[in-house]
Amino acid sequence: MQTFATSGSARPVVALMGEFSAGKSTLANLLIGEGVSPVRVTATQLPPIWYAHGAPGAECVDHDGGVTELDLDDLGSVSVEDTAYIRIRLESDILELMDLIDMPGISDPNLSSKTWKQVLPYADCVIWCSHSTQAWRQSEAAIWSEVPEHLYDNSILLLTRFDKILTEIDRRRLLARVRSETDGLFSGVFPISLLQAANAEEDRTAWEDSGAEDFTQKLLDVVMGLHPAARDERPRPVVVDDAILVERRTVGSDDLDTEPTEAARAPAFAGGVGMVTPRRVVRRAGASTSRERLPRSALDEVSF
Repeated sequence: MQTFATSGSARPVVALMGEFSAGKSTLANLLIGEGVSPVRVTATQLPPIWYAHGAPGAECVDHDGGVTELDLDDLGSVSVEDTAYIRIRLESDILELMDLIDMPGISDPNLSSKTWKQVLPYADCVIWCSHSTQAWRQSEAAIWSEVPEHLYDNSILLLTRFDKILTEIDRRRLLARVRSETDGLFSGVFPISLLQAANAEEDRTAWEDSGAEDFTQKLLDVVMGLHPAARDERPRPVVVDDAILVERRTVGSDDLDTEPTEAARAPAFAGGVGMVTPRRVVRRAGASTSRERLPRSALDEVSF
């Protein structure tokens, strides 16, 4: 089994994005574990929630990088204006492999776009959740056009509540339309019923029928391609005057065109990724999506 080198680099960071009530928090709970995540309801009127591996605890990080301990019972009292993100540490298998950021809904009129734009530069990958019955609206496409292009090849479009599309013909038409409209914008488009996946428990057939199997296999494949050494070579975006800009030189250069502020530097986590105990999701040899065959991964027995 392969793991990331213990170089002290941060784990790959996966941001969960989409419009209000598209299933982001449900997805976060599904990946982290329903019995583990302390946030079991849709996170409205909250800043981004950053999940990382570690001894259980939570803290608020302000725009200057200041950290204040947080009691999770007081989540409702967190100031969106004064907080860059809430960091929650949990001992969860998936968080040994990656960090997850549950972003606020991008369509919430009560939240400024700065709420998610100031955190997006941390992300190495985005899982964009789109409700199947209204999949890939013009408002979603407009927001995605603001995302730095270097994220496209590592990002996934997830069509949630796919069980609401009742006929096979309608399902095929929906997938064909969305894949055509998003060609080149994501590394894959995957339909899923998050509720069915959450209720599958140890029922392997129900898990696969929900669409969770193909999606998680793709997520594993993407994350394992985000080795810290490769990530250091990518241009690093920063937020200036509410616009997401990309430096013209890579991190590590002595003469960067734009120097990130302290608040825009991703937090460092001590140590690398540990061993992940195989459980329900097993990396399949020769796994494939409906559009492409994935390369065989060295992590054929990794699960989360």
